[in-house]
Amino acid sequence: MFGDPEQMAQAMRQFADMLSAPQGSGPVNWDMAKNIARHAVVAEGDPSVMEGERRQIVDALQLADLWLNEATSLPSGVNNPQAWSRSEWIENTVPVWRKLCEPIAARMVETMGGTLGGAGLPPEAQQMAGPLMGMLRQMGGMMVGQQIGQALGSLAREVMGTTDIGLPLSDTAALLPGGIASFSDGLELPAEEIRLYLALREAAHHRLFQHVPWLRANLLGAVEEYAKGITVDTSALEEQLRGLDINNPEALQEALSGGALLKPEETERQKAALARLETMLALVEGWVATVVGDAAEGKLPSAGALSETVRRRRATGGPAELTFGTLVGLELRPRRLREAATLWQALKADRGIDGRDAVWSHPDLMPTADDLDAPDAFVKGDTSWDISKLDAEGPQDSEDE
Repeated sequence: MFGDPEQMAQAMRQFADMLSAPQGSGPVNWDMAKNIARHAVVAEGDPSVMEGERRQIVDALQLADLWLNEATSLPSGVNNPQAWSRSEWIENTVPVWRKLCEPIAARMVETMGGTLGGAGLPPEAQQMAGPLMGMLRQMGGMMVGQQIGQALGSLAREVMGTTDIGLPLSDTAALLPGGIASFSDGLELPAEEIRLYLALREAAHHRLFQHVPWLRANLLGAVEEYAKGITVDTSALEEQLRGLDINNPEALQEALSGGALLKPEETERQKAALARLETMLALVEGWVATVVGDAAEGKLPSAGALSETVRRRRATGGPAELTFGTLVGLELRPRRLREAATLWQALKADRGIDGRDAVWSHPDLMPTADDLDAPDAFVKGDTSWDISKLDAEGPQDSEDE
């Protein structure tokens, strides 16, 4: 009658989590989402980080940070290097995921509540059904929370650190031994070199995120701006839910998974946000690739091969990018990574390391998408900018550009 006892127990746990969500806690019960994500990674094995593994990771991050001192003028961003299990990655990155996902989650929960409750009811009937509608919205929140939990669990099985998708998911530089092992599978390269190369990338990202004050807000703000234009395809949702057995967790998950229900509005504002985000992601990844390449030169024989492997993984969009797309309706791909790396290399050749890194001092000094098309013009352009004036005026809004 009740089917698989394990599925029944899981459903009861999730229902209890839903009812335990405090009032005003937002559209998603994040405790439930975290529990689902943890169950997903534990089901496939998530051993605690052993002391030997932890020491290897910490040593690699510290050595990588020393090498970076010769390749960039930005100071260290590695204060307390750590090695995390997949469950620890979930726990430590949820605050940023919450900020990124809640705008979309709120829209989905509201739409699902109306769809499940029959949005076409007369106003009198809707008023009488008020308490029921509230419960239906809770059910919608549970379903969205389940989707987020499953997506984070899937992502946690793939990531190698806190900066894989180009966004600052944590202030702590950390690598996952399990993620590194998965990445290394099939690569006929020394494990020490792979670990050190990934440590260089992690440490380089943290130099940017820790010491370029405006960058974090710029990236996360662009994601949020794009998310504001996302709508839920009500007709597709109704079609998915019609005749669906709510007692079947797999059917529910299949109906809600994927980005098919999320429809971006093709407004000029959203296009500008997407273009700004893609350009900034390319500039971050291009700078990191350039700095890591310089730091590894003559020290890490496999750096070139590893750089190409990572570049293809980021440019073509691996499972991590697809998973992120189901969370916020957006794929994070630095589509112009090669052009950005070429620009940073040209800046270093013309202005030196200090001159290249000084471009990060203010958002209005950053290259644009057009500059990626003509890097020489940007490099040779007028650099006699009054930084104090820029700080006084503040960065120009994207709508004014």
